[in-house]
Amino acid sequence: MLSPRTVHSMHSWSSIAKWTIFGPLACVIVSVTYNAVVFSNMGDEALRRGITAGIVLPIMLGVPLFLYLSLRLRTLAVINRRLGLVARTDSLTSCLNRGAFTAKVETQLLEAEGPLAGALLIIDADNFKAINDLHGHDAGDEALAILSRAIRSVLKPGDLIGRMGGEEFGVYLPGLDQKETESMAERIRRGVQLAHFAPRGKPHVLTVSIGGAVFAGAASFTDLFRIADQRLYGAKHSGRNRAVVMHAYDSPPIDLRQSA
Repeated sequence: MLSPRTVHSMHSWSSIAKWTIFGPLACVIVSVTYNAVVFSNMGDEALRRGITAGIVLPIMLGVPLFLYLSLRLRTLAVINRRLGLVARTDSLTSCLNRGAFTAKVETQLLEAEGPLAGALLIIDADNFKAINDLHGHDAGDEALAILSRAIRSVLKPGDLIGRMGGEEFGVYLPGLDQKETESMAERIRRGVQLAHFAPRGKPHVLTVSIGGAVFAGAASFTDLFRIADQRLYGAKHSGRNRAVVMHAYDSPPIDLRQSA
């Protein structure tokens, strides 16, 4: 049985070519070696025919067989890759789902090379229930897709975005300090507010509240999420449509109930 790594490697056409060439070649080597031993005492003519058969038959049978198997394995690899993508991605917003986002951030926090720094933002749509109540859940789904595109449009390569559930998103910003994080959070807030959303032809301004935790040095996703979530509560409590970003080590605990 082939290993999952082998199946995954069959995704590329170069792997198919290698299997189609080297598979029959290995069969030829084995076949010629065997026939040379078996026919060595039967005369030169028998040996020649044995070696010829050991070359021709594996090529005639092996090339189409290995090509067929390689193509089947490639199909399986493509399907596995798509299934993996579906398992990691939120279908509505095309963001990472909560589990995949959390896992990727935790991996980066553990395996980052050089000085570790960055920020975690938790972004929540303001008054989202009103959109569903006034315009229906289809409009709510459209609003979530618009929110995700607006957030993604200001991110740079290497940043991560995930849908944490409902109308809440997480954004991981590696390498940013507090000033840069505040600037990024404000760009996200403005980008969402300027996004076009007009359910049933009626313009509706979308806004978000953002909580952020900036860190430098060792950090865990659990602690960063807790602190960012607390700052999000603070942003909601102080009027919504704003960003509250603090350094993780300077962040006092707060006890606020989340507003919609």
